[in-house]
Amino acid sequence: MEKFPAEFNVLDSAARRKALEEMTPYLRPFNMHCHSFFSYNGYGYSPTYIAALAAKLGWRAAGLVDFDVLDGVDEFLAACAALRVPAVAGMETRVFVAELSDAEINSPGEPGVAYHLGMNFRSSAVPAQWQNFAADLKAKANGRTRQVVEKVNSVLPEIALDFDAEARKRTPAGNVTERHICSAYREAAEAKFQGAELESFWTARIGGFAADPVKLEGNIRSKLMKQGGVGYVAPKPENFPTLQEMNAFIKGCGAVPTVAWLNGLSAGEADPEALLELHVKNGAGAVTIIPDRNWRAADAEKAAKLTAALDKFLAACAKFKLPVLAGTEMNAPGQLLADDFTVPALAKHYSQLAAGADTFSC
Repeated sequence: MEKFPAEFNVLDSAARRKALEEMTPYLRPFNMHCHSFFSYNGYGYSPTYIAALAAKLGWRAAGLVDFDVLDGVDEFLAACAALRVPAVAGMETRVFVAELSDAEINSPGEPGVAYHLGMNFRSSAVPAQWQNFAADLKAKANGRTRQVVEKVNSVLPEIALDFDAEARKRTPAGNVTERHICSAYREAAEAKFQGAELESFWTARIGGFAADPVKLEGNIRSKLMKQGGVGYVAPKPENFPTLQEMNAFIKGCGAVPTVAWLNGLSAGEADPEALLELHVKNGAGAVTIIPDRNWRAADAEKAAKLTAALDKFLAACAKFKLPVLAGTEMNAPGQLLADDFTVPALAKHYSQLAAGADTFSC
């Protein structure tokens, strides 16, 4: 704030405008991709809490995105309206992209499978002709998580979970994700073992122990539920809607098919213009990115590669005139509440990202 007098009170009007442009990222953060506890939020936040947080922190806009359900949409939009926070609501799921069936896209190690969103849903209610589709999305997602629990229970019999009990306990509408289950296994182990026993238990089963709950849950998920782990459920095309089916549902609900971009390092994302052309042909009207992972890396060489890929992708989005919705997800503990748009890798893109937020929020 001490920069205000020096930079805002000079006589040169062009200099004042430039100072304002440079300060805008400090003054108007936003987060257009926030998961709530209707799927999984790393801090346990509800849609109402996210709206209140946005109001308290003075966000330019806020976006709700939950996996496979629209359960929080009405609550979120009502809370944002009451608090005068510009807002948009969406759903995230995974789809099968037949055109890229042999290429890894944005779901690591899973060729042809892509995370995909619909944005600008105006209600939790689904038109009658799409209600079965929506119910099937949720049922399949829960079915996959149930399979994971059954598999992991086989190697963790001492702390085996009751899936239905966890579903009732951990999320309001029973939409259980892998992250919920990781927390459940960690808590069950802590209830049964203490001290050295607890450390020995996890070391024997996942090859190590971390006192930090966030790291431990990450290790549980990585070692037991991801590719190579006993609980991994290999994706099959029939387990997911096709890109075209999902886009038809999104449009049928009056929302906008939205491309999810990871980092540009996979075969499916290596050519951003080709990827966006494919999506636009199939009805996409927007893009979502998680900027913090598109520049932050401990290794300088990797950080440079990520930043270059981000620059290239956002240039392609501008070429296709696709609004970009930027956010942090909040679906793991430790993720930022809002991006730091003042870092050089993001500051140069602030105007484009802010425009995306403004385009969709109301």
